[in-house]
Amino acid sequence: QVQLVESGGGLVQSGSSLRLSCTYSGSIYTVLAVGWFRQAPGEEREFVASLRWSGDSKLYADSVKGRFVISSDVAKDTVYLQMNNLKPDDTGVYYCAGSRQSHIAVNYDYRVTTYDYWGQGTQVTVSS
Repeated sequence: QVQLVESGGGLVQSGSSLRLSCTYSGSIYTVLAVGWFRQAPGEEREFVASLRWSGDSKLYADSVKGRFVISSDVAKDTVYLQMNNLKPDDTGVYYCAGSRQSHIAVNYDYRVTTYDYWGQGTQVTVSS
């Protein structure tokens, strides 16, 4: 099993920056891809960004391209999401996820169903 713990959320003003962290523990050697998703009240969970441990392939949702950056620190078993120029539409609970599904191509890493492990989420609120 893999445990994921998110941190770094908060209440900020539009135009501000935040860095979210996701720390992995347990059988982390089984995790092939990591992703960030978010969910606003009354909305479905949506893809934000992902990366593959091998090859460092990254995907971003169109809504965050140029503003958010996903990165990893293997030594710390941690994945980060640097969020810049935040907007009120970025408000939601941000979830970290891990996938062990080796048969799924990287271009499908935006799918919720790609992921097997989920954190509890961290709230991000952006005021206008």
